[in-house]
Amino acid sequence: MKARSTVSTWLRRILILMAVLVPASAAFAQDGDQVPTAALGGLLIVLLVVGLAAYVYMALALQTIAKKTNTENDWFAWIPILNLILMLNVARKPLWWIVLFFIPLVNIVIVIVVWMGVAEARGKPSWWGVLMIVPVVNLIVPGYLAWSD
Repeated sequence: MKARSTVSTWLRRILILMAVLVPASAAFAQDGDQVPTAALGGLLIVLLVVGLAAYVYMALALQTIAKKTNTENDWFAWIPILNLILMLNVARKPLWWIVLFFIPLVNIVIVIVVWMGVAEARGKPSWWGVLMIVPVVNLIVPGYLAWSD
């Protein structure tokens, strides 16, 4: 019971902190119950905007990579499953590998191998594909492969 109350206390503290950080929540702070709801709503909006920006960035980078490697159907970069097919085409890997993207733990290895192939297709060292497993660097790698000379 002690662990549950500690988790509840920390959760309440985090929600209060989010309510302070999200200015939109101040408009809904008429009583104590609405502040966490407004904070979560504000957090959800922020996460959606950040997620959409990341999706657009990755799609633009992949589309640019496809154009520079003369891979047909570069518009596949904007459609969720088709972008995996486009990556396989750019990396010159067999299309049946798409199944491997959906197997847990195997997908980590496949993503690295495919991005290594994408880097080689762009004339860059293959170790750039290995950098896709490094958390912050994986945001830089697609842009580098797409927009570098």
